Amino acid sequence: MKQPDPFWLKIRADAEVVAAREPALAPLIKDVFLSRSSLEEALSIRLTRKLAYHSTPESHLAEVFSEALAKNPNIILQVQADILAIRERDPACRDLLTPILYFKGFHSLTCYRFAHHLWNTGRNDLALYLQSLISEVFAVDIHPAARIGSGILLDHATGFVAGETSIIADNVSILHGVTLGGTGKECGDRHPKIRSGVLIGAGAKILGNITIGQGAKVGANSVVLHDVPAHATVAGVPAKIVGRAAEAEPSRAMSHNLDNLEEFVNHGDGI
Repeated sequence: MKQPDPFWLKIRADAEVVAAREPALAPLIKDVFLSRSSLEEALSIRLTRKLAYHSTPESHLAEVFSEALAKNPNIILQVQADILAIRERDPACRDLLTPILYFKGFHSLTCYRFAHHLWNTGRNDLALYLQSLISEVFAVDIHPAARIGSGILLDHATGFVAGETSIIADNVSILHGVTLGGTGKECGDRHPKIRSGVLIGAGAKILGNITIGQGAKVGANSVVLHDVPAHATVAGVPAKIVGRAAEAEPSRAMSHNLDNLEEFVNHGDGI
């Protein structure tokens, strides 16, 4: 007999606590979590009810999501890593249940993962339709061909845009209003590549086929037009190096302080 998943059991336990504490939410909690047998089932129910729109019934989307989870087990592993990242890095998140119930950054990213699966299996039209629903419902626009790793915190999320050839590695934290965009009408590989451990502040615009190096930090509202070295801190319009990130992985520390330029130069990395 298959053993219960400890991750799912913890989420169910959190759900029982919320249902007992807030009677107004008890029917929702019971329907989405307590009457379900797995995280996969709960996610399908929670997300399809948010996305069901006009001529696309909830049951059709639920079938698509369930099929994707069955064919691509990596999706649920990525989802679990995302939930753990949110719990670790966001002080507003007190348990594993909270992102699934309330956080549209998590919702939009998880829905993107389904669209990405559809894109990779040749169902491009449905993937693009799902992208449009995600944009309308969550104000987050991620092209289904973009490649996004696991352990991602998409905090607040409103206004986040990632273009078709964007790549985001594992363990990256991104605030709201961030754009990973192109610089014009060029075709081909034209969007940013974000390496692991990067922290991107609110409102930052990263444009073109450029690389933000491992463990780098991008200040809020910066406009980044050139490659950023690993572990550099950049800020400004246009962005310039203003220091060396004090942490090995700024994405985990979530400190948006700008760091000392002299320290960066003394490490021999240059500007």
